[in-house]
Amino acid sequence: MAVVPSKRSEDASLATHTIRGDISKVVYESEDGMCSVLRVVGANGKETTIVGAVHGAHEGQSIEATGFWKNHPEYGRQLKVESYKFSLPTSKEGIRKYLASGLIHGIGPKLAECIVDHFGADTLNVLDNFSARLLEVPGFGRKRLEMVRKAWREHARERDVFIHLQSLGLSLAYCRRVFKRFGLDAPRVVKENPYGLAETVDGIGFILADRVANALGIQGNDIRRLKAGIGHTLNKLAEEGHVCYPKEDFVKRAAELLGVSEDEALKGLDAAVAENTAAVDAFEDTFGRRSPEMVYSFRLFTAERELAVLVSRVANAPNHAGKGIGTEGLGSFLSDEQRSAVQSIAKHPLNVITGGPGVGKTTVVGEIVRRAKRAGLKVYLAAPTGRAAKRLSESCRMNAMTIHRTLKWEPEKRNFAYGTKRPLKCDLLIVDEVSMLDVPLALFLFRAISPGTTVAMVGDADQLPSVGPGKFLMDLILSKKAAVTHLSKIYRQAAHSKIITNAHAVNMGRLPDLSPVPREVSSDFYWMEEEDPGRILEKIAYMATRRIPERFGFDPMRDIQILTPMNRGTCGTKTLNELLQEKMNPGTAKKPSFSFGERRFRSGDRVMQIRNNYDKGVFNGDMGRLVRIDHAKKTFAVRFDIGLVEYDFIEADQIVLAYAITVHKSQGSEFPVVIFPVLTQHYIMLRRNLLYTGMTRAKKLLVMAGSRKALSLAVDNARIEPRFSLLKERLASI
Repeated sequence: MAVVPSKRSEDASLATHTIRGDISKVVYESEDGMCSVLRVVGANGKETTIVGAVHGAHEGQSIEATGFWKNHPEYGRQLKVESYKFSLPTSKEGIRKYLASGLIHGIGPKLAECIVDHFGADTLNVLDNFSARLLEVPGFGRKRLEMVRKAWREHARERDVFIHLQSLGLSLAYCRRVFKRFGLDAPRVVKENPYGLAETVDGIGFILADRVANALGIQGNDIRRLKAGIGHTLNKLAEEGHVCYPKEDFVKRAAELLGVSEDEALKGLDAAVAENTAAVDAFEDTFGRRSPEMVYSFRLFTAERELAVLVSRVANAPNHAGKGIGTEGLGSFLSDEQRSAVQSIAKHPLNVITGGPGVGKTTVVGEIVRRAKRAGLKVYLAAPTGRAAKRLSESCRMNAMTIHRTLKWEPEKRNFAYGTKRPLKCDLLIVDEVSMLDVPLALFLFRAISPGTTVAMVGDADQLPSVGPGKFLMDLILSKKAAVTHLSKIYRQAAHSKIITNAHAVNMGRLPDLSPVPREVSSDFYWMEEEDPGRILEKIAYMATRRIPERFGFDPMRDIQILTPMNRGTCGTKTLNELLQEKMNPGTAKKPSFSFGERRFRSGDRVMQIRNNYDKGVFNGDMGRLVRIDHAKKTFAVRFDIGLVEYDFIEADQIVLAYAITVHKSQGSEFPVVIFPVLTQHYIMLRRNLLYTGMTRAKKLLVMAGSRKALSLAVDNARIEPRFSLLKERLASI
């Protein structure tokens, strides 16, 4: 039975009541699962509304719920649930909904209705004990009988496990994942340590595992919870970009997240350190200066230390292949800065080439590649994202791949083919968009680089840092471990682009030129002044679906990308995607679709992968089109740059609609057209580097909409959120 804690206050003296019946409707279920509203029909046909943290309920299920009665001023009498358990339905309608819920492979709503119409409330007994009687149902033949028999036998083995897991707060989708991982042994595994689910079952994090633990009666200060909570806190900090965190502040953060005392949080940290899931370290430099004690996940602790050694090994190689490209005969078309960048490749094994848009980074890379080929050097080109790799490939006229594909993931070994024992066989490695490189990916890359390989890291240090933990590019520059060339001169052709000149103005702390563009004049930058978020929402939809396609000939689905600072709010990704999906890919009776939680996906939708999936070969930030939905197999397919990728419905938590994406998720990508709302409601995220990054994603046309006040806030806010890491110090000390 799942025990649900409740704050009863003045109702504490009320007597508890128990009701039994079938769930006729799931009226509401909150995202965090802490509030559900269900309608339950009892054996007498009377419908009751129950409310509380009832997780994983679906229509047709039977439920036994215990709680106390409350009178809601608007909705009337409701049972506030304190505990509950699920069971198989007993009524005809409940059985019909149960069979039609998708629990049993091959039985959909129509087939469920036919079976239940014939056998009524005795349906489950027939399926269990007299399945041959299914031939009595009109339209049933031997083939269908065997299919249903097989599906029901398989389900019979699972259903008791499913009912148990659901009563612990797991949805059907997560029950399937747990059962797939542990089989009939799932109840025992979960009971022994529910927090292990967060480590072993895809999609289950600490919050959901903690809910299961609560249902099992595990106390808030149980050492299993405290240890898992330390990992949860470290994961939250990694999501914010931190590799490590000051110990004193970390303990406070963990205590707050877990709702325990700081002493209890410290106890959990000590236990996590003892089990090598966390680490505490203070770095001492060559002058004897010590940093504060920092808390790491053990994975990031070992990654940071190893990365510092590997980068230093490449940087300190006495001989390197880049010497072969020489320094003589550099073309007069190169500026002094650009010549310096090319010459640096010939002199130094590890190089950084940085600068904003329009300063000739592409020209420099092209010249380096040309000279390397002439010298007979083997050259590899790589970038963190598929789009960035494609641009690099086009500009250099040779094959470029993502870093993940360069290193070649081997699913059966759960590791990259190229690494310390098998380095990449190249003389010169050029990596573009290095601002996107986080510490874990940088580690995988440098493991595969052997000393003697010349490395050029190319990127814009003024852009947003990587989505993942760390600030690799900035740390590399500040550590002085690499030879750094800053390109700053804007080239003549780029100087005519208002996108580029305005982006540079923002980067230097000046407002962009917002002067109106005469109707008869064509420009690549437009500003729409509008204070009202609701009106901006309407204008964005109009611009994306009609105005820009009609005026400039761009394709809405292929060329136009909306970028926004936040996920929530009137002009956040959630609202924008719902609106633009209806405008660009409206639902019809013939268009296949499916739902996952609150998300609705349709064939033809633009989508983005939001988690690295090495087995499928798709990674965080990859964008594609949903091209096929198969309800019979419960699968869908997305076409990415690498080709068609198949998913099960329960893997839909890996993708989101991508008509609108956040600026952070746009890193490494470039789009023909960008529409970029900037509003005061985004004030939490309004920073100069975010504005600059969003603007530089536009290749041919940038439309910005919002208020000058919001724009000024972003331009004036040069503060960079701190990211705790000791990589710079470790690099500098070697």
